[in-house]
Amino acid sequence: NRHFVRSMNGVPVEVPVGAATNFQMTAADITQRWSARTAAVLIASPANPTGTLIADDELQHIHREITARGGSLIVDEIYQGLTYDAAPNTALSILDNTDNVFIMNSFSKYFHMTGWRVGWMVVPKAYVKEMETLAQNLFIAPSTPAQHAAMAAFLPETIEILEARRRELKTRRDFLIPALEAINFQVPAKPGGAFYVYADTSRLAADSFNLSATLLESAHVAMTPGRDFGSNQPERYMRIAYTQSIPRLEDAVDRIHRAIVKGG
Repeated sequence: NRHFVRSMNGVPVEVPVGAATNFQMTAADITQRWSARTAAVLIASPANPTGTLIADDELQHIHREITARGGSLIVDEIYQGLTYDAAPNTALSILDNTDNVFIMNSFSKYFHMTGWRVGWMVVPKAYVKEMETLAQNLFIAPSTPAQHAAMAAFLPETIEILEARRRELKTRRDFLIPALEAINFQVPAKPGGAFYVYADTSRLAADSFNLSATLLESAHVAMTPGRDFGSNQPERYMRIAYTQSIPRLEDAVDRIHRAIVKGG
């Protein structure tokens, strides 16, 4: 996202977040960092790489602070629907006034259509013409097969399959968190959505990048080090996806454990 901002001659301001706030931005972050040049705030819920959601009341507070300063709120809801402890929601139903709210979404995650390149935006009416003009300069239209596939994603029989997959992801999450904690990983913020665990590896190694490289080489388990997701204590964290079956996850945890024990 920061690269898109730069492509439009904007200056992205990254806001460090931590486990104390569920790895989500707060209204206090907005007030502290807002400047005369700030135009908008971008948040993601559920988020990648943490899988955490922003609380409804915090989102409302953030929106009030942005609105009071004449800015816009952009909400990345690409993992909408993949939530496990609360019903799926959207900022559009949480916020009272959405005249300055832009929603980004996609068929990639909940609908399992990664690679089909189909998504949507919900924008304030006043910005529709400008967004159409921008879109015309970026692409013509999704392919015809992709459009038909997207329509089929809303069929009752498709939703039944998707909900079964969502329940399976919850089962995997509920297995993986205690399994990781049993081998000395820490999970400081329980992921409420998406399909990632953002684990603290500081008990195991000083640098998650080196640890991920070691585990890839010795245990043949691929995980993503924190340096891929920003500059706030990246050496401390690692993203672990639970997109594989329970037997595969069990095998992965066992391989990691054996590699850690062997490495001493």
